[in-house]
Amino acid sequence: MSQKFTGVGVSAGRVIGSVRRMPEPILPPADGAPLPQGVSAEEEAQRLAAATQAVAAQLKERAAQATGDAQAVLKATALMASDRTLLKSATKLVAGGTCAESAIWEAADAVATQLSALGGYMAERAGDVLDVRSRIVAELRGVPAPGIPDSDQPFILAAVDLAPADTATLDPAKVLALVTSDGGPQSHTAIIARSLGLPAIVAAGGTTALADGDHVFVDGIDGLVIADPGEAEEHLAATYANREALPEFSGTGQLRDGYRVPLLSNVGSGDDAQLAAAAGAEGVGLLRTEFCFLGKEQEPSHDEQVAAYGAVFAAFPGRKVVVRTLDAGADKPLPFLTDASEPNPALGVRGYRTDLSSPGVLERQLKAIAQAAGEHQADIWVMAPMISTPAEAQEFAQLAKAAGLATAGTMIEVPSAAVLAGQILQRCDFVSIGTNDLTQYTMAADRQLGALAELNDPWQPAVLHLVAATAAGAQAAGGKPVGVCGEAAADPALAVVLVGLGVNTLSMNKRALAPVSAVLRTVDLATAQRLSQLALDAESAEAARSAVRAQLG
Repeated sequence: MSQKFTGVGVSAGRVIGSVRRMPEPILPPADGAPLPQGVSAEEEAQRLAAATQAVAAQLKERAAQATGDAQAVLKATALMASDRTLLKSATKLVAGGTCAESAIWEAADAVATQLSALGGYMAERAGDVLDVRSRIVAELRGVPAPGIPDSDQPFILAAVDLAPADTATLDPAKVLALVTSDGGPQSHTAIIARSLGLPAIVAAGGTTALADGDHVFVDGIDGLVIADPGEAEEHLAATYANREALPEFSGTGQLRDGYRVPLLSNVGSGDDAQLAAAAGAEGVGLLRTEFCFLGKEQEPSHDEQVAAYGAVFAAFPGRKVVVRTLDAGADKPLPFLTDASEPNPALGVRGYRTDLSSPGVLERQLKAIAQAAGEHQADIWVMAPMISTPAEAQEFAQLAKAAGLATAGTMIEVPSAAVLAGQILQRCDFVSIGTNDLTQYTMAADRQLGALAELNDPWQPAVLHLVAATAAGAQAAGGKPVGVCGEAAADPALAVVLVGLGVNTLSMNKRALAPVSAVLRTVDLATAQRLSQLALDAESAEAARSAVRAQLG
C-alpha cells in the first residue's frame, strides 16, 4: 500500500526513483576521553590544528570549484571551520588532558548551544558548527567525512536536512530529487535545489521512515512524496519527463500584448554572470557582493573588490547591473564586521545597519564599485539592503552619489519600507523588493524553519499587499522603477501576479528565465492585473496560489 508524505515543494519536477539516505552522522567520542597514551598535549593540539586547517582547506577548495549560491555557502562554512574561538576553546581542553576528538566535540557543542539559544538566523548557524565538527572529527579519525552518498545509479536523496557544504556539492547528474523532513522554503537546501533545477521537497514530516532502496515518487510541484507509487504516479512522472521543452529565453521579457517586463538574473560572481548572460538574462537584478567577503578574516582590499565586481560587469556591457552592497549579519556573519553575540541578529545590526557600528566599510565598497563601473560598459545601479526609513534611504543615496555612482536605490525587505515606499523613492532612484526577507518579517516567521513553512510563503496575501503598496508608492513618486529580486520572481504564476501589482522588472536564477518568460507571454496586462486582485483578495497563501493557477491553466 502506498504511503503519502506532504511537504513544501520548493523546486518543480516530478520523478520516480530509488532512495539513498544521507549517511549516519559521525558517532561522538566519549566525553572527556583522555590523551592517547604516549602523546603530549602539545602534539595533540598540533594534530587538532592540522585537522581543522585541512577541513577548512577542503571546503575552500570546493568553494573555488563552485559558483553562485554554492560558492557562498561553502565559503561561509570554511570560515566556520577556521573559527579561532572554536579552535582556542578546544585547544584549552586538550591542554587539560582531553583528546582532540573529545575536545573539538565539546567545544563545538558549547558554541552550537549558544547559537541555538539566540534563535532565528543564529540558530541556523548552529547546524553549520555541528557539520564542521563532524568533518574535523572524521579528519582526525582518518575516515570519510559526512556527505552525499556515492552511487553508480541516479537516486533520490533523502535526509533530515542537508548541511550547507552538502547542498553546495550536489551533482545533478546523480541526484534526481531532494526530500528533507526538516528545512524551510528558503533554507540552503531549497535555494541550491532551485539553482540546480532539481525537484525538491522540504519540511516533509515522516520521510525519516524512508530507507535505502525504497521506490518513491517525488512531486516538487505539489509537495508530495509517495512510496511504492502506482500507475497514476508513473504517468505523471512520464508526462513531466516527456513534456514539450520550453523554448530558450529569447532575451526579451514581455506579456502577450507586448508590455515589456525585463527579466534579469541574480548572480554572485563573474562565472555566474557569464552563465546568466548565456541564458539570455537582460541584465543583473541582484549582484550579491557577499561572495567577495565571505570566508575572509578581514575586509577584502580595494583592488580585490574592484576585480571581483568587474568580472560581473564585463558579462553585461551596456546592460543594467544592480549591485547590492554588503548584506552581512544574521546568517552571514563576518568576523571583522558583525557581532555574533547579538540576542536576535535577524532583527539586529545587518545590511545597511552595519555602517552604524563599523563606519567606513560601506564607503570603501562603494568606491570599489564605482571604480569597477568606470572600467566597464555596464549600466551600474547600486542599492542597500535592510533600509527601514526614508532618512536611511537618503543617507545611502548621498553616500553612493559621493562615490560617483549615478543611480542609487534601496531594498524593500522591511514592512516599514514598503509602507513608506513613496517617501523613500522621493530620496532615491529605484527600489527592489527582496521577497524572502519581506515575507519573514511580515509574517514574523523565520524563513529557515520548516515548521513555519506555511507562513513563510511569498503567496501570503499580506506580503502581496505590501508589494502593491510599494508599487503604489513608486507611482506616487513619479513612476520610479520597482523590481523584485527575491525567490518569488522565479515562480511563473507568481511572476504574473507581481507584474499585475505594478512591478516593472523581475530578477531570478538563470534556470527560471525560460519558464517565467513562457508564462508571462500567455497573459496581457489586464489579465495580470485581474489575477493579482484575486491573490490580494484571498485569505491564505494556498488560496491565492490555487486561484491564480486555476486561471492560468
